[in-house]
This record gives sequence, C-alpha cells and structure tokens, in this order.
Amino acid sequence: MFFNKTLAVAAGSAAALAFASAVAAQTPPPRPAGPPVAAVAAPAPAQVRHGPAIPGVCTYNGDQAVQGSEVGKYVAARMKQIIAEVNAELTAEDTAIKNEAKAIDTARAAGPSDALEGRAANLQVRFNAFKRKQQLRQTEVQQTERKALMRVLQELDPIAVGVYQARNCSILLGDGVLLANPAMDVTPQVIAGLNAKIKTFTFNRERMDTPAGPAAPPRTN
Repeated sequence: MFFNKTLAVAAGSAAALAFASAVAAQTPPPRPAGPPVAAVAAPAPAQVRHGPAIPGVCTYNGDQAVQGSEVGKYVAARMKQIIAEVNAELTAEDTAIKNEAKAIDTARAAGPSDALEGRAANLQVRFNAFKRKQQLRQTEVQQTERKALMRVLQELDPIAVGVYQARNCSILLGDGVLLANPAMDVTPQVIAGLNAKIKTFTFNRERMDTPAGPAAPPRTN
C-alpha cells in the first residue's frame, strides 16, 4: 500500500483494554480534603504566521484523514458496539463465577464435604476457562479493528494518490510535520474524496473460538 501504516480511530486506543478491565474495575479512593485550588486559565494559543506555500510540496495527515472521514467515524462507533457486546458477555460470566465462589464460601462455614470440594474444583475449571476467554476476546477485538482499518486504507490509498497527482505535488510530507502552511495540506481533499466513495461497510467481530469437531464414532471390538 502507498500509505501502509497502522492507524487508530477513536475507539482504537481503547479497544485492547476497554473490556480487559471490565470485570476487575476498581473505584479509586477519594482524595483527601484540602484547600481549594485556584483555577489557572490555559494560555491562549499563539497565532502562527506561515511563510508562503512551497510549490510542489504537500502535507498529509493519515490519522486525521481516517478519523475525520465518515467511514472512519462509522468504524469507531461500530467498534464501541462490539466492545460493549464483549463487555456484557464477560461481565455476566464473571458475575456468575463470583456468585458461585461466595456460595461455596458460605457453605464451607457449615463444614467441609466431598460435594463442596467438587463444586470448588469445578469452579476453578470455570475460572481458568474464563481467563482464556478474556484473552481470546481481546485478540478478536484487536483483529476486528485491524481488518476494519485495513479496509478503510484500501479505499483511502488511491484517493490520496489521486489528490497528490491532481495537486501536482512533487513531495508529500507525512504525519511527522509539526507546522506547515495549510495551503499545502491535501488532507481535506482526501477526506472529501473518501466521504464521496464510502461511508459505511458491514463488519462483525472476528471469531476465533475453536468449533466443536464431529462426534467420534463408537468403538467396536
């Protein structure tokens, strides 16, 4: 790809961790009371004066192109939905495991028993499987986001190349540019072209669960 790089949309930065802590979230302790802190006004941004635009030199921000496009915003919103679904699944299972652990602890107060130890052993198996599922769901979300962003890049690359050529650019400076004359920035034209080409596409969470195999045939003597 012409602009082959890893891009992040709004949901992307939280995709790997949003649900990993969902079942173990803790409320931070309250801060001790103290004297009121006077509000400090943020300094006003300095007015930047740009030199003249340099013919043939263009700038481009790939992250801004994805995040500012309609399809990029759609991917971000869809990823939030997928993460919420995963959170709901994991939270429900985590709650069930915790409730069973509490029930076992309560029953132990009446004295140990073989049945109780059996429940505890089964619970440990459930817990271990749950931890594996957490890791699996995290990988699925990451793969889902990666594939969705790759689809956006496939649509974006030829548009960016077309704008580069239409503007008669001789060199294209990427995301490492700190300041540049806005007249040299081709990002808005790329976003407009991407919006005209695609706004949404269907994608769902990648599934990595191992499907159950066929039942083994009965053994014969």
